[in-house]
Amino acid sequence: MIPPKPPSRPDKVSLWRYMRLFRTDILSAQPEKLYRAWMAEFKTPFFRSYLANDPNLVKTVLKERPDDFPKSDRIGEGLRPLLGNSVFLTNGDTWKRQRRIIDPAFEGGRLRDTYPAMWAASKAAVARLSDAADGTPIDIEPETSHAAADVIFRTLFSLPIEHEIASQVFSEFKTYQRSQPILNLAAFVPLPKWMPRFFRGRTKQAAASIRRLITQLTDERMHAIKAGTAPNDLATKIMTTVDPETGQGFDTQEMVDQVAIFFLAGHETSASALAWALYLMAENPDWQEKVAKEAEILTSDDFSLISKLKVSRDVFRETLRLYPPVPMMVRETTCPEHFRDREVPVGSQVVVSPWHLHRQNRLWDRPDEFDPTRWATENGQKCQRDAFIPFSAGSRVCTGAGFAMVEGVLLLSMILKHFRIDVAKGQKPVPVAHLTVRSKEGIWLTFNQR
Repeated sequence: MIPPKPPSRPDKVSLWRYMRLFRTDILSAQPEKLYRAWMAEFKTPFFRSYLANDPNLVKTVLKERPDDFPKSDRIGEGLRPLLGNSVFLTNGDTWKRQRRIIDPAFEGGRLRDTYPAMWAASKAAVARLSDAADGTPIDIEPETSHAAADVIFRTLFSLPIEHEIASQVFSEFKTYQRSQPILNLAAFVPLPKWMPRFFRGRTKQAAASIRRLITQLTDERMHAIKAGTAPNDLATKIMTTVDPETGQGFDTQEMVDQVAIFFLAGHETSASALAWALYLMAENPDWQEKVAKEAEILTSDDFSLISKLKVSRDVFRETLRLYPPVPMMVRETTCPEHFRDREVPVGSQVVVSPWHLHRQNRLWDRPDEFDPTRWATENGQKCQRDAFIPFSAGSRVCTGAGFAMVEGVLLLSMILKHFRIDVAKGQKPVPVAHLTVRSKEGIWLTFNQR
């Protein structure tokens, strides 16, 4: 079975048509040739864009010279109402300072510390799915969103998703997702900083509501830290860490910005990956049974058991290859560049696309096929080093990459340990990219107790 991928557009379309396609779905707005091209150039009256699909170019942009290729403001234009000045959108010294404060919370032993909260969220997810395990088709995407949001709130603020504020944030975020297109006009047309950005009213309302609720949680935690009663979770760790170079930590507003991106990145991306992993397991019952058998060892919140879930880890890694939650990353040139015999002017957009790189047919064996065994092959190991970037790479690699791999493997294993899943009759999801790679009309599966 070849997993579904979106249709490609014709090689040549008008700029207006391209903009309309792009606002609807990033993936189907791209031509088929990008699955084999080493580099592609796209010109508009306002900017030039270059897709870097050559591992050497990707290495240059992400690993060797990241400061010369800062994040482009064009993607951030549509996300600032929610994310403010978060680490996801900043560059330069501001970004480096933010990472110096955030990174220690996700290092080494902190994963072990947060694992009991992940375990509790996985058990809660199984309990919720038990109510639907009667063979009736359900859209699994809302369920994985619920589970991923629960993980974030339990690990960040020691709150289950059922907590009043956590529940309100989750509800408002669903509204934000529905109302926010991936790009607004300013992503295509460079506008001066003083010019107002226009967003849908519901988008602004949802973003403001989310930030107000996060501010309440942050203020409460700051008071608990001062009183010595704060739990030892990620929020406490981040809020009590100071930048070793300046001696300053985050104030309330800065912390709200960071919590917003933790929720967006940590919840939305994990939900996307888990939903596609469950779909692939439903389509591949032999692999489903291997994961379920392996998952029998999960009887307690013993963190050491995660390292024994090798089949589940390979399945999840293959899911991230086929359906990377963040399909494209956009950088901007600050110096004149020379890429593959082409002159690239200052201010050009450099697009690094995990979606296309992970399916680059000059690199991967059978790139469109689902095959978790590929990671043990010579080709798979080489491509993992050179052409596998679901969490980006280099200095801007996602700080929560290790967290996400533990979370995804645990949730996938726990769900398959308890349920046998199948694709609902007549259903085949169509991938589309909005904030992350989701299905156009949901991923419909059936669940039955094992």
